[in-house]
Amino acid sequence: MRPNRSESDAGLSRRTFVGGAAGTALLTGAVGAQVAAPKAERGPHKAVLYSMLPGNLTVEDRMKLARDVGFEGVEAPPLADPKEQERLRAAAEAAGIRIHSVIYGGWDPPLSSPDPQAAAQSLKNAEAALRCAKALGADDILLVPAVVDARTRYVEAYHRAQQAIRRLVPFAEQLQVKICLEEVWNNFLLSPLEFAAFVDSFHSPWVGAYFDVGNVVPFAWPQDWIRTLGHRIQKVHLKDFKGGPGLFGGIGGHFVNLLEGSIDWPEVRRAFAEIGYTGYMTTELAGGDAAYLRDVSQRVDKILAGS
Repeated sequence: MRPNRSESDAGLSRRTFVGGAAGTALLTGAVGAQVAAPKAERGPHKAVLYSMLPGNLTVEDRMKLARDVGFEGVEAPPLADPKEQERLRAAAEAAGIRIHSVIYGGWDPPLSSPDPQAAAQSLKNAEAALRCAKALGADDILLVPAVVDARTRYVEAYHRAQQAIRRLVPFAEQLQVKICLEEVWNNFLLSPLEFAAFVDSFHSPWVGAYFDVGNVVPFAWPQDWIRTLGHRIQKVHLKDFKGGPGLFGGIGGHFVNLLEGSIDWPEVRRAFAEIGYTGYMTTELAGGDAAYLRDVSQRVDKILAGS
C-alpha cells in the first residue's frame, strides 16, 4: 500500500474502520523463527485488492468478477461491522475465491506516535484489524509498523513500534493471524538488512514481511530486497514504478500499470523463485471495469511466466 492510495467504498474504508473501532543480529546469524511462505499445490497465487473491483456492483458480484477475470484471492479492507464481515466472507466463498489478507495499514494514528493516547488507540485499531481478519478467514493483516517525521525521531519510532508489536504478538497467535509488516513511504526501515533484522527481532512466526515490489524502486532494486528478506516474505503487493531504479533515478517518478515501469520483472520473478515464494501476489492499482481487470490479470500472468 502507499499513503495516497484511493480509499474507495466509504462504507468499507480504513477510515470508517478506524473510526469504529537491528542489522547486527542479522549479520551475526541471530535469526528468529519464521513461518515459511504459504504452501500450495502451485503458486504464486494471483489476488486483487477489493477496492480495485467496480464499486457500482454488489459485494457478491464484485467477488464473482474477481474470480471470472482470473484472480484466486482478494485482499479486503478492514471492517468493523460483523454483518459486513459475514457478508463479505460469504460472497467470497460463494464465488470460489479466498479473502487472504486485510489491508489494515495503521497510519492514522501510527504505533510510533509520540502521543501516548494516539499510540494506545493505534494498538486498539490493530487488534480490531486482527479480529476482522479472523472473521474473514484471512491469513494476516498488513501493518505499517511506524512513521518517522519531524515530531518522531527514527530511534523513537523503532522502539515504540517494537514495543507495540510485541504486545500484539500474543493476540495474533491466539487468533492464528499473522502480522505482516510493509515497507512503504514512511521514512522507516529503508534497507533490506534493517527490515530483515526488525522482523527477526520479534523471534515469532506470527510476524513477517509484506513486500511491495513497487514501493522500493525510487531508492532500491526490488530483486535485492526479495533475496535479502527471503523466507520472511509472507505476502506480496504488485505495482510498477516509472523512474529509478535507485534514489537518483527515482526522483520525479510515478506509479504506472504493471509492465510499464522501470522494474526488471523477469529478474524479480527469478528472485521470488529462488526464495521459494508460492503465496499470494496482490495487485495494488487503480480500479476499473471487467476488461481492465482482465488485462491486469493477464499482465500478472506474464510476470509469473517470467516474460
